[in-house]
Amino acid sequence: MELKTKKPLKKQVYLGKPHEPPPAELMAILDKFRGRKDALITVLEEIQHHYGYLPRQQLEATARELGFPMSQVFGVATFYNLFQFSAPGRYQVRVCKGTACYVGHSGEILEHLKEKLGIDEDETTPDKMFTLQTVACVGACSLAPVMVVNDRTSARMTPEKAWDALEHLRAEANGNGEVSR
Repeated sequence: MELKTKKPLKKQVYLGKPHEPPPAELMAILDKFRGRKDALITVLEEIQHHYGYLPRQQLEATARELGFPMSQVFGVATFYNLFQFSAPGRYQVRVCKGTACYVGHSGEILEHLKEKLGIDEDETTPDKMFTLQTVACVGACSLAPVMVVNDRTSARMTPEKAWDALEHLRAEANGNGEVSR
């Protein structure tokens, strides 16, 4: 009986659409990490920082340019919950669910905002104004419960105060400065 030797498996690299060169801003990010197989998470963080999320075309270009299988790029991006795959709203609203905030009824704040905005966690309003998220801890326990909108932290929130803050943001964005009741 003759034994057959198995051929080694070839690594498949995503080649994508060869006629579409990546945008210059993406190439600037990728060039910093070219040849560094250990830097994929950092690359994805920088892409998200630049675009606000991870656009599919940029993920495909990253796989192609850095020589990763697309499954690996997508696998890393989906494993970590810090990565987003859709464009966030103008205002990213984060409700803290840490212990101090939870004891301070941050769950009620979250439920109130979900009802008023008509969206669930990790969703964006149809007008692209608000994206609602939760975070494990903001690190502002003495101010609990807190809500963070973009980079601004609001302390000692209640469901009503949280909603009022978002209504004011909407009014400012619409240019009239008046809050509808």
